[in-house]
Amino acid sequence: MADPPASTCAGHELSTPRIRTTRRVRAIVVLVVVTAIWGVTFVQVKGAVALYPLFAFLALRFAIASCTLAPPGLRRMHTLGARGIRAGALAGSLTAAGYLLQTAGLQRTSISSAGFITGLYVVLTPLIVLALFRVRSSGLTWTGVGFATAGLALLAGVHAGSVVGDLLVLAGAVVYSLQIVLMERYAPRYDAIAFTLIEMVTAFSSLALLAAALGELRMPHGWTVWSALVVTGVFASALGYLAQAWAQRRTTATQTALVFTVEPVWTAFFGFTLAGDRLGAAAWLGCILIMAGISISEPAAVGMLVRMVRRPRVA
Repeated sequence: MADPPASTCAGHELSTPRIRTTRRVRAIVVLVVVTAIWGVTFVQVKGAVALYPLFAFLALRFAIASCTLAPPGLRRMHTLGARGIRAGALAGSLTAAGYLLQTAGLQRTSISSAGFITGLYVVLTPLIVLALFRVRSSGLTWTGVGFATAGLALLAGVHAGSVVGDLLVLAGAVVYSLQIVLMERYAPRYDAIAFTLIEMVTAFSSLALLAAALGELRMPHGWTVWSALVVTGVFASALGYLAQAWAQRRTTATQTALVFTVEPVWTAFFGFTLAGDRLGAAAWLGCILIMAGISISEPAAVGMLVRMVRRPRVA
């Protein structure tokens, strides 16, 4: 058989990196949408936890997420095997531990300090990747991380908080970073829906035990609490973590952590538009620096987002 034309081989070789880039960019856009969902639900959650205990709220949130994913996930459970189930349980345990440490720290330190320290997973993630897997991030990625970290500092205000509280929040940030890093390894290996179902069930079980130990478990009442539970359970948890599992088949852990720094930008935006919050010049500059960090690290993803916004709608 004659060899194929050289141009065909070259074209195939050139298309492979292009396809990978397109897939990565689409995954990043999906993650940006997820951060927007997390940002808008902050307004709802803030009102709900003023009326209903926090850990009970979190437990029910992940219970709803588990129920949402159960119909398709149970049919796919056999694809995970024992290793996949253990991996999903580990990811769910890290998710629950992250919420627990962050909340415990928030009770002892300032909101602005907790917000900034939690966002430090953008720095911690590439360091954990380097320590565990000896994978180095590019110079552009570290430049983007630097911009995003500076933006987080300006957006949060970084007021002094309790040392104990700050250390607890920092521990939570380490746990979040580890979850992101491990998802880079797990996501390509296992079915996303079944894996996320195990993750949600584990998070629910852990938080439900904690809420029961604190005597917080009781039936919620009122539209404010129930609407927040449904929105966070279905969209922010079930679909949000499912989207993360799908996206991390196509992106690195460091890219994921960098995109997740957009969440406080969305929170500030929706707080401004929906809750009447007012941001100072430093906070708005922080938002700009975070977006600059994303643009430096992943300009193609920003370009796709701009095209999506500008695309004319068909009547």
